[in-house]
Amino acid sequence: MRNIILGTDWWTDCDDCVAVRLLANAHKKGEINLRGVGINGCMEYSAPSMSAFLENEKLSDIPIGIDREGTDFAGNHFAYQKPLCDYPHNIKSNDACEDAVGMYRRLLINCEEKTDIIEIGFCQILSGLLESENGIELVREKVGTLYIMAGKWDEDGGLEHNFCNNDRSRRAGHILCEKCPVPIVFLGFEVGEPVLTGDGLPHDDLLYTALYHHGHAENGRCSWDPMTALLAVIGDAEKAGYRTVTGTASVDAETGRNYFSEGEGLHSYVIKTEPDSFYRNEIQRRIAYMP
Repeated sequence: MRNIILGTDWWTDCDDCVAVRLLANAHKKGEINLRGVGINGCMEYSAPSMSAFLENEKLSDIPIGIDREGTDFAGNHFAYQKPLCDYPHNIKSNDACEDAVGMYRRLLINCEEKTDIIEIGFCQILSGLLESENGIELVREKVGTLYIMAGKWDEDGGLEHNFCNNDRSRRAGHILCEKCPVPIVFLGFEVGEPVLTGDGLPHDDLLYTALYHHGHAENGRCSWDPMTALLAVIGDAEKAGYRTVTGTASVDAETGRNYFSEGEGLHSYVIKTEPDSFYRNEIQRRIAYMP
């Protein structure tokens, strides 16, 4: 069973919630071991709302780490987090959580087997991990693969939210591509944008509540994050319905634009080989609530 750490902005969009449900169900089925969740977009309701969501999933023992400095990202970030805090939760404030970089280090150091990391938000926790004491060596020794929802790879110099939101995200993307010593698989904006998931849920499901407050309970939301989570759970791009382009990715630290040079390298991005309904149906199947 593969170890997983999840990083999420848990910020302006609700597809993060669909991804967390998918991973929670995979954890309960024994497909993965979800070891921790790092939040890289920080506001008043960050940790309490994640705590409520995980408690609803019967996963309140999973640790939550947070980047307390991640308060400067653009966007309306109160759509679903505050309503989630009306539900039972153990963590009452961000101060009750570990620093996210410290949590990642602890989880990696204390695990004999390698851990894969999924990032569906901003990359500053990962860049902070790499720049921490012996961070590159720790990642090389203890991390298998990074699966990251970021970039726009159907054009050279693409602009995508998770890389280009602000100075911190642009610099973090640049550092990640420059310094990460293990394979990175990118799922870009163009892959998840046309696939809508999360509709048709029972109204007493907390995932429905999150989608409702974001305005996407009826028709679903673009599936950038759940498609990345599903790709990581399956752990094989071809089986997950993709072909990969291999080479070296880079992110401009000033603009956040992403570039890719094909050839030998540790980086790859995915291209769909199946119709959008293939990914939608698999995600919809996997996000039904499991008590």
